[in-house]
Amino acid sequence: MMSCSLGIDIGGTFTDVVIYRHDDGHIFSHKELTTTSNPTQGAMTGVRYLLAKTGLRPQSIGKVVHATTLFTNALIERRGAVTGLITTKGFRDTLEMRREFKYELYDLFIELPQPLVSRELRFEINERTHFDGTVHTGVDETELTGIVDDMIAKGVTSLAICLLHAYANPTNEQRAKAIIERRHPGLHLSVSNEVCPQIREYERTSTTVANAYVKPIADRYLHDLESELNGLGIPGRLFMMLSSGGLTHVGEARRVPVQLLESGPAAGTIAAAFFGQRSEISEVLAFDMGGTTAKLGTIEQGRPLISHQFEAGREKRFAAGSGLPINISTIELIEIGAGGGSIAQTDALGLLKVGPKSAGSEPGPACYARGGKFATVTDANLLAGYFDADNFAGGTIRLDTNAASDALRPLSEALEMELIDIAKGVQAIVNENMAAAARVHVAERGHSASDFTLLVMGGGGPLQGCEVARRLAINRVLCPPCAGVASALGLLIAPARVDRSATVGRTLDVLSARELEAAFAALEADAGRVIGDTLDEAGEFGFERSADMRFVGQGFELVVALPSGPYDQTSLLEIRTAFSDAYRRIFGHITPAVELEIMSIRVSAIETLRARPLVIAGSTESKATSKPRKVYDDRRQYHHYLVSEPGRGGSRQEGAGKGGRCLSRSDPLPRDIQRRSETRFVDTMARRAPRRSRCASPRVTSRSTSTNRWCNRVGFQLRRVISHIGRPAFGTGLFRTARPCSR
Repeated sequence: MMSCSLGIDIGGTFTDVVIYRHDDGHIFSHKELTTTSNPTQGAMTGVRYLLAKTGLRPQSIGKVVHATTLFTNALIERRGAVTGLITTKGFRDTLEMRREFKYELYDLFIELPQPLVSRELRFEINERTHFDGTVHTGVDETELTGIVDDMIAKGVTSLAICLLHAYANPTNEQRAKAIIERRHPGLHLSVSNEVCPQIREYERTSTTVANAYVKPIADRYLHDLESELNGLGIPGRLFMMLSSGGLTHVGEARRVPVQLLESGPAAGTIAAAFFGQRSEISEVLAFDMGGTTAKLGTIEQGRPLISHQFEAGREKRFAAGSGLPINISTIELIEIGAGGGSIAQTDALGLLKVGPKSAGSEPGPACYARGGKFATVTDANLLAGYFDADNFAGGTIRLDTNAASDALRPLSEALEMELIDIAKGVQAIVNENMAAAARVHVAERGHSASDFTLLVMGGGGPLQGCEVARRLAINRVLCPPCAGVASALGLLIAPARVDRSATVGRTLDVLSARELEAAFAALEADAGRVIGDTLDEAGEFGFERSADMRFVGQGFELVVALPSGPYDQTSLLEIRTAFSDAYRRIFGHITPAVELEIMSIRVSAIETLRARPLVIAGSTESKATSKPRKVYDDRRQYHHYLVSEPGRGGSRQEGAGKGGRCLSRSDPLPRDIQRRSETRFVDTMARRAPRRSRCASPRVTSRSTSTNRWCNRVGFQLRRVISHIGRPAFGTGLFRTARPCSR
């Protein structure tokens, strides 16, 4: 009998494997180091280990859900397929021209992301469809086949077809696809009206090209994964996590793999929403810190925020417009290059920096004793006493304290500081990097971080979460059970989901309710067919409608949730009201006497989840509590007891509910430790500032100016490190808050 589900989440450092037993709700989990060269290998090793440890039979697994960062990494690192682009005559350079927007207005040497398709592999054909869908010039088969033959001769293995105004009428694109499939059946094709049928040529082209870029990789990877699972004797169907937080079957994932780019981070946010609801907490910041990156997602009223565009491969962190626009439905997240494997080093000014480069899993942090030589956050945490060297990752990895010391020693010598002070400085910087990103993310959405509960997940989330929360003035931290593998658990909690969209481009005064209902019904039929293939016979689902709306003449839209259908003339008034409410909530006022325009409509088919038990006590990892050990701060020592399970040696505080333990930011140990050690770290850096400043800046003429100017520079650089000490400050006031700067 197939009574279990299997979740596999492949991250940059660890691969998390979780088995959920439906009969009694028990969860079994395991963490395996990711095999970067062949991610499937590490995943299968973890599955075999967990099956052997639990005694479960492979034949009992009836469902496998998977998330991976493989496709995102391939896009960012430019390791995708050799891709070509066919577009309308005159639009060859759409990917180069982008939009008239600079993310740094006054930067004369601004670096823009390079297109995924080089210019010599972008070809034009003589065809034309007008904006209203009228076909002016059809596709010439002779011209098209000659171009495609030339592209294949140049090594193209995947082809994107993006013709002008194909969202209004896909006839020419579909004819081009049919001609190419007939002549070259083995060529991977991505057609814009199937991948991204939305207005705006640059964004549509960018999304279609990204899909083509990763499609051969996805096809090969998913085929290999299915073969490996079958080889283990697992009969269950394979499902993939989408960036929107839903599941889909492998066929749909192969067709549009661009939907999987943010699948891993999305799973963690789904788990956070689940545990927040169990604890009766509706406003949650989901903080998921792993070995390579940290992710932060916002959950409002119990549901993750969904965005319909994100940027991949940004040239500058936090700078909107510096990446490649991808028009897919995705859980709204911010990703920070701060994880357990983030490398600590000094910059040209002698300041300590952490990340975004990571040691990953190969070789990993120095303390893993796998050949790593660079100091990382994990090494710093080990020296500070935050880890039990004998019981790391459930006892599957033994940490080497001497190797961590050796990795941090070059920094200690370069900065003329003790090892423990370097370790606390690394902790301070990485904590503030994450807190700074969270401030930006929350503020951009009109919220204050203090209004939320911080839910911590991942291998490093519970470890760093209390300090991150204190920097954000958040007074409640929720640590769910099985937090280290929460993303993999989220795979088994997530509902099946299918998103569809179409461009309308009509004003409400000329758009009839019948036309609007017909357009929505067509999308619902398509989405219903795909989700029907995903669910079993007992599965149920419903539809959610939304639209991209704006005032006529505006250059941007708001995504507005709409009432369910069918629509009549009364429904149009409800749609106007929904837009007015959304616009007023964001901008505080409504523009009077301006007509509304619906640019695109969207449909989401979402599975109706059934209540299910969840028992974490079935974990296979070590249940023994860690031994007392010393946690160092300055020259003082503290004893710290680490409890590996909720309820063993610790009590659940009031308000935690069923989701786990609720920890307060007033916890005296981490607050006391972090405050004093970070003050000392900043004082040491401040004392070094005048000496380095005078050598580096020939324009400085006085000692006072030198110190103040360098303090200003240090203040700007380090304000994120110690803004919690006293009041947030810029300039020399930063150091006066901690201790006057030595001259």
